[in-house]
Amino acid sequence: MSNALVIRPLTPNLSDDFKTVMGPSGACYGCWCTAFMMRPKVRQASTPDERRDLFLNIVAEGPPPGLILYRDGAPVGWMQIGPRALVPEWNNPRRSSTPLPDAPADDPGVWAITCFFLHTRHRGQGLSHALVAAGIDHARDNGARVLEASPMDQAKRSKSIGLFVGSTSVFEKAGFETVARQKPNRPLMRFTL
Repeated sequence: MSNALVIRPLTPNLSDDFKTVMGPSGACYGCWCTAFMMRPKVRQASTPDERRDLFLNIVAEGPPPGLILYRDGAPVGWMQIGPRALVPEWNNPRRSSTPLPDAPADDPGVWAITCFFLHTRHRGQGLSHALVAAGIDHARDNGARVLEASPMDQAKRSKSIGLFVGSTSVFEKAGFETVARQKPNRPLMRFTL
């Protein structure tokens, strides 16, 4: 398999590529990357088509809510990244990602990497490292002062769907540091830009 990688912000003209990455079911049980955008009861009551339409409306309105990874010209991966304020459920006080006082959720300079999705055959090949590196540049270029993540220390399987939040080791290798541990197995990590 080639390593020709291109990573682009998800803009409206790339919506079809995003749909290709998510597949017909919307990845992760029809989430369409709305888990941190909608209150749980509202999300559970919505259909996958409604979640897809909501997300595509967010893309249309901008700014880009994440990055698409292309391998040999084909869209194969996705990482959600942007200001914390755009993912209100990620800021919930009962989560491992609860904001700290020095990086409040309503500060436009505080950004977060909240989830990843890679086609199954592309998992376990280090592509999340490329996405995180591109995410750091993207956040810096768009005025972020802090980039945070709340990955998983360990998963039962290296290709587990539970790793949609990313692996702690990937963020450590990118230079993120643990700033809090509000839940076992899920540090809050930070990269200062």
